[in-house]
Amino acid sequence: MSAAFVDLGRTAHEHARALRSGEYTAVELAGATLARLRAQEPAIHAYITIEDERALAAAAAADESLRDGDAGPLTGIPVALKDLIATAGVPTTAASRILEGYVPAEDATVADRLRRAGAVVVGKANLDEFAMGSSTEHSAYGATRNPWDLDRVPGGSSGGSAATVAARGVPLALGTDTGGSIRQPAALTGIVGLKPTYGRVSRYGVVAFASSLEQVGPFGRDAEDVANALGAIAGLDPRDSTTAPEPVPDYREELGRGLDGLSVAVPDAFFDGAEDGVVEAVEAALGLLGANGARLVRGVDLPLASAALPAYYLIAPAEASANLARYDGVKYGAGDTSGPGLWDEMERTRGVGFGPEVKRRIMLGTYALSAGYYDAYYLKAQRVRTLIREEFDDALADHDLILSPTAPGTAFRLGERVDDPWAMYLSDLYTIPANIVGYPAISMPCGFVEGLPVGLQLLGKPFAEGTLLRATAAYQAVTDWHERSPSVPGPAGREA
Repeated sequence: MSAAFVDLGRTAHEHARALRSGEYTAVELAGATLARLRAQEPAIHAYITIEDERALAAAAAADESLRDGDAGPLTGIPVALKDLIATAGVPTTAASRILEGYVPAEDATVADRLRRAGAVVVGKANLDEFAMGSSTEHSAYGATRNPWDLDRVPGGSSGGSAATVAARGVPLALGTDTGGSIRQPAALTGIVGLKPTYGRVSRYGVVAFASSLEQVGPFGRDAEDVANALGAIAGLDPRDSTTAPEPVPDYREELGRGLDGLSVAVPDAFFDGAEDGVVEAVEAALGLLGANGARLVRGVDLPLASAALPAYYLIAPAEASANLARYDGVKYGAGDTSGPGLWDEMERTRGVGFGPEVKRRIMLGTYALSAGYYDAYYLKAQRVRTLIREEFDDALADHDLILSPTAPGTAFRLGERVDDPWAMYLSDLYTIPANIVGYPAISMPCGFVEGLPVGLQLLGKPFAEGTLLRATAAYQAVTDWHERSPSVPGPAGREA
C-alpha cells in the first residue's frame, strides 16, 4: 500500500489499531509522516533535526514486533522529542549555539523508554533556547510558527513539540515544563499537554534549566494518547534520584469513569488578567463539566497564588545560573579559542554561544545568589514557595481538582513581546503555580477566539495524573474542540 493512503489525521491509538489490523505498516506510516514533516517545515519550522534513516529503521523493527504479536499501544507510533532530550548519536542542541556539534553517547531515560515501547522517534523539536521562553522565538535556529496562524507564536518553550502535534505532523511528542512550557503551548495550539507530578518522570539525560521545577511530559490530541505516552515514560529511575518510587498505574483505566463525584475548585483569582474571550470559553467549559457530573465550587481562596510568578522568577534563574555554569566551551559543545587565555576564551564562548534571554536569566539568577542578596531574594522566594504549597494542599484536601484558564490570552503575534520580557513572562501566569508546588496539571482545548484555540487547565493532587486524564476524557466525550485541525501545507493525498 502506498504511503499516500495513510491518514495522518488519526490519533496515536487510531494508528495503533490500523497497524494491528494490517491496514498499513509502521514503515508506511513513518514514510508518510516524514514526507508531511518535510512539506510542513518551511512554513512551521517545528524541528531542528529530522531523523529519516533512523525513523525508518525503527519502523521496520516495529513491523517485526507487530508480525510477532508483541505490540503495545505505542508500537510503530511516530513521536517527536523536544531537542533538550538526549538522543544517542543524534545532535542535542537545546536550541543553543553553545551546544553546536554536541552528540550524546546515550539516550535520556524518557527517550529510551519510548523506544523500548516501540515508538518511532522522527525528530528533535524546536524550543526556546535552554527552555527559557514562552513563544519559541528564543531559538538559535529560528522561531516556530503556530499552525493556526503562521504570523503567531505556538507558545513555549516546547513550541516545536506542540506545533507538530497540532499540525498533524506526529500524533505524540514530548516536551518539558518548568513554568508552563507544556501546558501553555498546548493551549495556544489547541491540543492536550500534561505536566506530571515532580518526580513522576525521570529527568536523566534532559538538559537542565531549573532542576527543582521541571518535568518531562507528553503532548497529544486526546486523553487516551496522553495516557499511553505517560504510562510508557513514568516511573522510578535509579539514575535520577528525584524520581519517586510510586507505582505506575494503567492510566487508561481512569478514562471511562466520567466526572461524577469529582469536586472542582474554581478560584476567582485565576481569572484575573484573562482576556474576555478566554473567560467566556472557560466559563462555557465550566457549565459543561457541571452538567456532566462535576461538583463546581466557586470562590475558593488562594491568595498566595499571585506570589508564584515573582517567586518563580527568582528560583528558576538562580537554578539556571548554577546549571548553565558547566557550558564553558572546554568539555563539549562550541568553543571560541581565539582569546589570549582560558578565562578570555570562556567569556567569548558564553558571549557568542548564549542568546539574549538566556544571558538575562543567568544574570538575574547570579545576582539573586550573590553574597548579600541570597537571603533577601532566593531564600525568601523558597520560603514563599513553601507557603504556596501549603495553601494548595489545603485546597486539595477538600477538592479533587483546581480549574483555571491555561493562559491569559490566545496566541500573540511573532515579535510582539520579544522586547518586553515582563509581558512575555505573564503568559505563564496561571501555569507557574503547578511548578512551584510540584503537582500535576493538564491543559485541554475548550474553545476558540477569532480562530485561535483557548486552553482549560486542571491541577490535581500529587501523583493524581489519572484523575486529570479522567476529567479530560470526560470533557472530550461531550465536545469536539480536540478534533478540529488547522489548515497547513502538506503532501497531496489523504495525509494532507
